[in-house]
Amino acid sequence: MSILTKIFGDPNEKFIKSLKPIIEKINALEPVMQALSAEELKQKTAEFKERLKKGETLDDLLPEAFATAREAGKRTLNQRHFDVQLIGGIVLHQGKIAQMRTGEGKTLTATLAAYLNALEGKGVHVVTVNEYLAKRDMVWMGQIFGALGLTTGCITGASGYVYDENFKNAPEDAKRDEVGSYKVIEDFLKPAEKKAAYATDITYGTNNEFGFDYLRDNMVVDLGQMVQRGHHFAIVDEVDSILIDEARVPLIISGQAEDATEKYRQFTKVVAPLNRDEDYVLDEKLKAVTFTEEGQNKVVLRLGQDPWAQNDVASTHQLEAALKAKTLFLKDRDYVVKSSPSGGNEVVIIDEFTGRMLAGRRWSAGLHQAVEAKEGVKIQAESLTLATITFQNYFRLYEKISGMTGTGITSAEEFHKVYGLDVAVIPTHRPMVRKDLQDNIFKTEEGKYQAVIREIKEKNEKGQPVLVGTKSVEKNEYLSKLLSVSGVKHQMLNAKNHEREGEIIAQAGRVGAVTIATNMAGRGVDIILGGSPQNDPEASRKVTELGGLHVIGTERHDARRIDDQLRGRAGRQGDTGSSQFFVSLEDDLMRIFGGDKIKSIMNALKVPDDEPIAAGMISSALESAQGKIEGFNFDARNHLLEYDDVMNKHREIIYKKRLAFLENKESMDQTAQFISLKVLDNLWQEHLSNMEHMRDSVRLRAYGGKDPLVEYKNEGHRMFSELLAAMDFEIADNISRAGTEVHQHTQPKFVQNLAGQNSAPPQAGRYDLCPCGSINPETGEVYKYKKCGLIGAPYHKK
Repeated sequence: MSILTKIFGDPNEKFIKSLKPIIEKINALEPVMQALSAEELKQKTAEFKERLKKGETLDDLLPEAFATAREAGKRTLNQRHFDVQLIGGIVLHQGKIAQMRTGEGKTLTATLAAYLNALEGKGVHVVTVNEYLAKRDMVWMGQIFGALGLTTGCITGASGYVYDENFKNAPEDAKRDEVGSYKVIEDFLKPAEKKAAYATDITYGTNNEFGFDYLRDNMVVDLGQMVQRGHHFAIVDEVDSILIDEARVPLIISGQAEDATEKYRQFTKVVAPLNRDEDYVLDEKLKAVTFTEEGQNKVVLRLGQDPWAQNDVASTHQLEAALKAKTLFLKDRDYVVKSSPSGGNEVVIIDEFTGRMLAGRRWSAGLHQAVEAKEGVKIQAESLTLATITFQNYFRLYEKISGMTGTGITSAEEFHKVYGLDVAVIPTHRPMVRKDLQDNIFKTEEGKYQAVIREIKEKNEKGQPVLVGTKSVEKNEYLSKLLSVSGVKHQMLNAKNHEREGEIIAQAGRVGAVTIATNMAGRGVDIILGGSPQNDPEASRKVTELGGLHVIGTERHDARRIDDQLRGRAGRQGDTGSSQFFVSLEDDLMRIFGGDKIKSIMNALKVPDDEPIAAGMISSALESAQGKIEGFNFDARNHLLEYDDVMNKHREIIYKKRLAFLENKESMDQTAQFISLKVLDNLWQEHLSNMEHMRDSVRLRAYGGKDPLVEYKNEGHRMFSELLAAMDFEIADNISRAGTEVHQHTQPKFVQNLAGQNSAPPQAGRYDLCPCGSINPETGEVYKYKKCGLIGAPYHKK
């Protein structure tokens, strides 16, 4: 505890106490709500909406609305919101992040803020980390919203769904209440168009799909094809995973560029025999690799030409991608090779933080093609960026965002700096009694795994359930083989068999269960002692007596949050449980960040390979290493954001112009609209490509003492001004050539500068907005007539 905290008190504790009067109001309303009939309870929603129209605020309605939602939860799910969940709901409504421990009921908590904010009729988006959770939560929580007269939808990559309790007249309602926490009852998912799913009061979906739908909406050729209806309020589940871990990779919609398949295969063979230190320098801390002069000479000799001397930028980028694929990207750690729906095999990225496959996502800048060449699978054509946005800038579109996680406080600074979000730590419903044991540290990786197997067998013989976390698919499968050889029955979960994820994890608390899983085990489904559904009190009692679920981590992760998430699988809602990490000095974290010194000490002390030591010095070194990596990752995300902020200004202006074309059919015919959209899209895609290349080139200016980011901003401003001028001219020129007339409109719309030379320009004073509608890139507003950059262009001539 810091001195300031001792003097002034814990600010989080003060904040939680300040909510007590609101909680008391909600609790006082409980008997009133219990007395209402089902129809009267549903009518409360219409009453709240009417009161909003008359001037009351959401804050005014909060106590009654939360009490109403709590009653609906009791009647439909037989689940009553605890007081701590009411606190979590208030925090979410206030646009903050609620840190709630695993098992405290984040999914149920979100229904409170979602219901209250949905009363405004503008839509609420509940964002989850995968489609399974989106569908599960929509079916599970849709019962509450349905009982209150609200509609619920869900979006997936393939289509959309709306919640319908009568769809197929499914007789499985009781079953859903039993297994709804870990299994999707498909019978309540009524297929629908995405637009219909977005039109519901509350829409569940993944962060990827919400982002991609936004980009696709800004590529349509007709307003009717747009599916989203604005960005009002978002509740982001597992907010640290979505807003931080995945924020390093932007969302990109791509088209096919020139086919360079043979070059990638050739370059893969060229870099294959190159040696570390002699031909290239590998920095594992920064995850960067560069050719040495000797390495470049060998490449030139094998190619028979010098792409660096010839300034062949495309070839040098592809060679660098081939070298990265060889040295930095490993199979079954960074990606898997699996069968493709279209035949043959394909390379699928694995998210290093969640352990899940990112289907449909591809590395850019030729890296994915280089990995495909390395693995000998079909090389897909290199991509051309058609639209892109970072998660940071997508979620900034919302008027209000909030989030939930079990591990947010360690990233509080980044949440506040990037998103303006504060983190509130929510108290637990029951005291936490899990035992977090000190790390067992081994000299070698082999010795560590021998000790892990012994520990698993010892616990398993007693019947105590064990969950083992691994960092990669490769280590996951290796440990499974060791257990099979030792005769230990177990369940294995990784990105390759993720379809049964919910069921496998839900049963990890059964007597004698042994489950080994990658990082994907740290999210989503609660592990109930005795197994799920919780209908065997004797099994639950036995597991509790044995010490509850025991969690073993086989390696420390780069981020402390991921370790905490794994620990958090045990000890839910006051359950007994324990956790311990097994670490070796050959693990990546220790090897890269100074494990050699400690290893030499252990050698001097003659410590056997499979005998652990517990030393504060080593634990401190581990935490220091994790802190360094978290710092690197924060810098990488911030670096990406600083560059994307430049593009974001360009994107906002272009998307505003594009929407203006779509909203004015009245003032232009179909041919003029088609030409306008076609020219805008082509020039915008060309601009994206030019900005990407320019970003690579400005890095070299650092050697001249110039700041690459400042150079990028200056060059980007010049290029964007040129883009707008070229866009206006080409649209006017193309429409003039097509002989298309654009109808005059009383308002000064941008489309009116498409009329060409044959139309008489409208009259405008020097200080009026220019009728051509050309936009100033610095302000995003229409130029005044006297300042318009197109004065003197054909349209402006008298």
